[in-house]
Amino acid sequence: MDSANMGKELRRAKDNRMIAGVCGGIGEYLNIDPVMIRLLWAAITIFSFGAGVVAYIIAWIIIPEGEQ
Repeated sequence: MDSANMGKELRRAKDNRMIAGVCGGIGEYLNIDPVMIRLLWAAITIFSFGAGVVAYIIAWIIIPEGEQ
C-alpha cells in the first residue's frame, strides 16, 4: 500500500454517486476521476456480455457505504 492510500478504506461514495456509489468510491480511493472508472466499468460490461452488471451488484453488496 502506498502512502497516498494509507489509512483509507474502500467505501461507496455518498456524494459522488450515479446508482450506488461503487464507481465513485473506487475513484475516491484510487484518486482517479470517477468518470474514468464508470467508463471502464461500462466497457467491461459491454465486452463481457453483461458480467460487469453482476460484478457491480456484488460490489454494491460487499463494499460498505461511506460516512460522509
